Amino acid sequence: MPPRRPVPDPHSRLVIADASTRNWVDTWAPPAIKPYLKLARFDRPIGAWLLLFPCWWSQTLAERSLGRPYPDLWFVALFMVGAFVMRGAGCTWNDIVDRDFDGRVERTALRPIPSGQVSVKQALAFAAGLCLVGFLVLIQFNWFTVWVGIASLGLVATYPFFKRFTWWPQVMLGLTFKWGALVGWTAVSGSFAPATFVLYAACILWTIGYDTIYAHQDKEDDAMLGLKSTALRLGSSTRPALVGCYAGALVLWSMAGILAGAGLVYFATLVVVSLQLVWQIATLDIDDSANCLVRFRSNQWVGWLIFLGTAVDMVWAAARV
Repeated sequence: MPPRRPVPDPHSRLVIADASTRNWVDTWAPPAIKPYLKLARFDRPIGAWLLLFPCWWSQTLAERSLGRPYPDLWFVALFMVGAFVMRGAGCTWNDIVDRDFDGRVERTALRPIPSGQVSVKQALAFAAGLCLVGFLVLIQFNWFTVWVGIASLGLVATYPFFKRFTWWPQVMLGLTFKWGALVGWTAVSGSFAPATFVLYAACILWTIGYDTIYAHQDKEDDAMLGLKSTALRLGSSTRPALVGCYAGALVLWSMAGILAGAGLVYFATLVVVSLQLVWQIATLDIDDSANCLVRFRSNQWVGWLIFLGTAVDMVWAAARV
């Protein structure tokens, strides 16, 4: 293993590679808490949004199935807080597990743990604090939902290890990261329905697709370190694999809408979503990291489109009664 990099000044303005150079953490956050905000990825919030959207989709589809006229805004707010803090806890745990790998890769070397800004003990305490906040959010829902949420912790704890022995860690990421598709539904109805699992499966395929794009940024470093990913496994076959993942997700999103009784607005939204996904695939350059990052981040549009489309569909249906 090469010698550890020099420890940077924890109060210096070090922007991590895939964060915006003008992100609010590096620009405005007090120096003392800046490393912890970076541990939680608050300087790179796209992952939290991608965790949040399935919660919102599932919530609104469940409410649509019950004939409600608009989303419960209290639930919308709870899921937003929960997604951001639990994504922060998961990323902190991931950085603890991967600290030796991250210190040897240029894109991740400035993360708080490998750069020496935060110790492992401090990171563990921070993650525990975030989990406590997440638990306080979770217990605002019914008890069935509480237990469904707790059941995800095993996936969260084991996910970082999968890239050490399987070419398909993105599948595990999908299972873990899209658990909110189950939680959102049960929070509304107190039970599962067929649409719940169809939506969850759609979200897993979507995740495999967009995270394969993301993984192409790291494929040389991963290969050097002996780590595995779908980007390395698929290589030049990435584009047809994305077609399969995204097409499957669209079919399953449509099926979930049918099962939930969604109307025309929801399905029209999926048409727009399909165009966005086609753009990702058609313009992707797997050998250009900046290109991959832009297309990965563009999945936030998918999230907003489906959420707003479902919400408008609810309002539209209620107005026609």
